[in-house]
Amino acid sequence: MGTRNRRLAALIAPVAILALAACEKTPEPPPSGAPDKARPAPAGSTSPGAAAPQRKGPTDVAYDVPEGWQKAENPNPMRKATFKIPRAEGDSEDAEMSVSQVGGTVDQNVQRWSGQFERGKEDATSRQDRKIGELSVTVVEIHGTFSGGMSMPGAAPAEPKPNWALLGAIVQTDGSLTFFKLTGPEKTITAAKPAFEKFVESLRAK
Repeated sequence: MGTRNRRLAALIAPVAILALAACEKTPEPPPSGAPDKARPAPAGSTSPGAAAPQRKGPTDVAYDVPEGWQKAENPNPMRKATFKIPRAEGDSEDAEMSVSQVGGTVDQNVQRWSGQFERGKEDATSRQDRKIGELSVTVVEIHGTFSGGMSMPGAAPAEPKPNWALLGAIVQTDGSLTFFKLTGPEKTITAAKPAFEKFVESLRAK
């Protein structure tokens, strides 16, 4: 090999060694705390600090219908079920149990029920918050002059009904609250109260 070729080879050799070393060098990991763009977050995961959605309970409620309660037609699509409770001796009407699901809070709906009775010394509302199995249930009892009867659009308001009562249970279900509302003449409601208590104790997630 000539002197010129030996010099050229001596210049090229270090450059080739450096290029080969650069190709074989392992990439350094990203600094701690830097996002890993190559690794997507698993499906359904939430970002750090995001609150997971919380359920308020089951979506529906099952129950046992007391003996003697008669299933009736629902007067409107908002009702899930309707039951008639035969009147006590001396009362002029049967009592009615309605089952429905409505929005709002428990407090708002207790106030709404209470507002369906005229204000007066004889009007009284009691409330108990209970835990029945996994269900959170609010039991309401109201006595007085009932003025919350439904009337047809354009018709005169329903006549107030003195000496009436309400027994109700509000169950905290997911999406909307579930309501069990028993109204009727006071004697009939008083007679139906033991059956209503058993009915409430039978409530369970569906």
